[in-house]
Amino acid sequence: MADSKNPKRWLEFANMDLSTAEHLLNKHPTPYEIICYLCQQAAEKYLKGFLIARTAKEPPHIHDLDELCKLCKEISVDFSTVADICSELTEYGVQSKYPTDMAIEKDDVLQAIQDAKTLKSFLQKQAADLFPE
Repeated sequence: MADSKNPKRWLEFANMDLSTAEHLLNKHPTPYEIICYLCQQAAEKYLKGFLIARTAKEPPHIHDLDELCKLCKEISVDFSTVADICSELTEYGVQSKYPTDMAIEKDDVLQAIQDAKTLKSFLQKQAADLFPE
């Protein structure tokens, strides 16, 4: 599919995930697990969009943000500054989708949204050409 190799489409989907996460924050009861999952998904799509833009290759079919961040660091060492964010968000990729013992609180949700926004802001500086004005 042509869109899967279009980095801007990946970023559009990432933006939709982040926007939806923020919107859900105002719902009652607040779906904490879904919000954290969407933040992980946004981060994954931001990283994959960057990888596609800089390598012209389809990104690996993985959901581990630590691994995706390592691949991005091979392109720009600056990604080491967001490695902790990737580690924090990675756990929400699976654990928040299914019933587990993981207790997600409001502070975790607010941090996940902030982390996804921080990663987006970082990528806007790293790859300004990918983000519309």
